[in-house]
Amino acid sequence: MTMFAGKGRRKREATGYKEWMSQLPSELHSIPLFHLSIPGSHDSMSYDLDINSSILEPDRLKKFSRIYCARKIVLKWAITQEENITKQLDSGVRYFDLRIARKPNDTDPTRLYFHHGLYTRTDVKTVLSTINDWAEGHPKEILILALSHFKGFDKKNELQLHTHLMSSIKSLFGSKLVPRKGTPTLKYCWEKKKNVIVSYDYRFNHYPELWGKIKYYYGNTMNPINVETKLCQELEKTPKPFKGFFVCGLNLTLPENIGILKYILRLCDNFPNVIHRSLPRLLQWMKEQASKTPMNIIASDMATRDQFVATVVQLNITKQA
Repeated sequence: MTMFAGKGRRKREATGYKEWMSQLPSELHSIPLFHLSIPGSHDSMSYDLDINSSILEPDRLKKFSRIYCARKIVLKWAITQEENITKQLDSGVRYFDLRIARKPNDTDPTRLYFHHGLYTRTDVKTVLSTINDWAEGHPKEILILALSHFKGFDKKNELQLHTHLMSSIKSLFGSKLVPRKGTPTLKYCWEKKKNVIVSYDYRFNHYPELWGKIKYYYGNTMNPINVETKLCQELEKTPKPFKGFFVCGLNLTLPENIGILKYILRLCDNFPNVIHRSLPRLLQWMKEQASKTPMNIIASDMATRDQFVATVVQLNITKQA
């Protein structure tokens, strides 16, 4: 296959990856989406964190929420994406890691936000509406939304909040939702005019329109070498062929113990800079690993940088070569 060679490659680099799924070779239209390589963003809404919010995590810093300097430090190390959700979509990202939270004492009992260390400024309803608008305008691009974590959903309001959110998702995306039964392909989604897959991590999710939790493999370390080792171990155990979605997370993870101070006290550094230094190495590892083990959704911090999307999409062409 030479889909990205010569003039075609130069044209694609100029126009971006806004429609990359619709432009895949016809041989890939009928294979399960589980077998495609799909670029995703880790902690997709972290570009929108609110420095004025209280600190949700890490636990050791929660008590310092009222101190601006503490919130500023958390912000520096909690931002894992730099582009908004529309720009991520336009760049070719198709999987979104959406971590939901309810602010305590919110005057609206069903209003929800996203979180990663801090709450976001924009609420869930607004962001999902933006994604829905984009999906309507790009009917051949399949989006995978993974909703999880659900901070602030305590026992007294848990069922109400989940029921309201799941019902809102069904109402918003409507007939665009791909049902969880069966094995979806690009061809199936296009013929049925469905292009939104919602993974909802809640044990009482009985809605046939909403998928369950998607397995997410990650290294749980800030060391890229250790990330690669851990992912190799997990991917080598993955059944072949895999009969569901799974995520290979290239993301780095700050320690949850006192070791976190080694990073957050670096006055002239931040998480985006760390990712910029490590992502090229991780992408090279990914290309080598993809020839040995299955790789479905591949998620990264700073997903719009360093040719991440282009490299992941190219894996689909390499498989057919």
